[in-house]
Amino acid sequence: MENWDVIIIGAGSAGCAAAIYAVRSGLKTLVLDEKFAGGNIADAPIIVNYPGFPSISGTELAQKMSDHARGLGANIHDVEAVTAMELGGETKTVTTTATTYSAKAIIIATGSHYKEVGTKGEKEFRGRGVSYCGVCDGPFFRKKNVAVVGGGNSALEMALLVNDVAKTTMIVHRRDCFRADECVVERIKESEIDTVLNASVKEIRGSGKVESIVLTVGEPPSEIVIDVDAVVIKIGMTPELEFLHKWGLELEGTQIKVNTQMMTSRKGVFSCGDACSYPGKYKQIVTASGEAATAANSAYKYIKKPYWA
Repeated sequence: MENWDVIIIGAGSAGCAAAIYAVRSGLKTLVLDEKFAGGNIADAPIIVNYPGFPSISGTELAQKMSDHARGLGANIHDVEAVTAMELGGETKTVTTTATTYSAKAIIIATGSHYKEVGTKGEKEFRGRGVSYCGVCDGPFFRKKNVAVVGGGNSALEMALLVNDVAKTTMIVHRRDCFRADECVVERIKESEIDTVLNASVKEIRGSGKVESIVLTVGEPPSEIVIDVDAVVIKIGMTPELEFLHKWGLELEGTQIKVNTQMMTSRKGVFSCGDACSYPGKYKQIVTASGEAATAANSAYKYIKKPYWA
């Protein structure tokens, strides 16, 4: 069994930032991710609110973060999913699809996955016209009719990106106004992108692939059918819940409850990023990075017990 000071579960922006601070504190650090380092930010077409980078693609920022952590000495294992953890006692154990590790402290930065609309046809046509990433499926949208579902920054920025190559682009949002930054909303208004507000997706139809979308619009509601070749769903993220219940951690809604030191209800277990919750939380890459720094520092104090802590 390999022994580590701290094991970080998840290699997204929070996990990579936590690794950077943990390694710089002298902790022997292992990072595990069921997919690849960088996390969901790699799906963002463009990021314009991360300090120091006026404009950078999600893929590039994700690569820079993981390269930074690895360059300092963090050991990052891609495509190694955690299957079980024992969090009681001074020594924690983490079992993965490859082996079992032990550590003095754990930082959970498992992030979140794309929310689903939950409508008929969504699962059936996933990968056959229904997309959650958008950037990954960019070439597919060329000269196609595309509907983007959502009203936040991610949805609107995705619509602007898709519109560069698509035949037509439409945004479907369930409310009467967008919840994106005003500067992004203005770009939508100045574009030729169609918007359908006060609308919900009732069904995605097709034969082998997406061919149309059924919307319920307005009050009183009326039903309309629009021909589309693709539906990009960008309605937010939700934490990975499968293991949170098994690990016996106190939850706040669907997230791990933490205090200002990013401590969870289990001794020696910390959390940061989209996986955790506290009053006033604001989900952004920059805040996830700040939470990660705090979590790593708290893990250091827990393990080393310095005189100043």
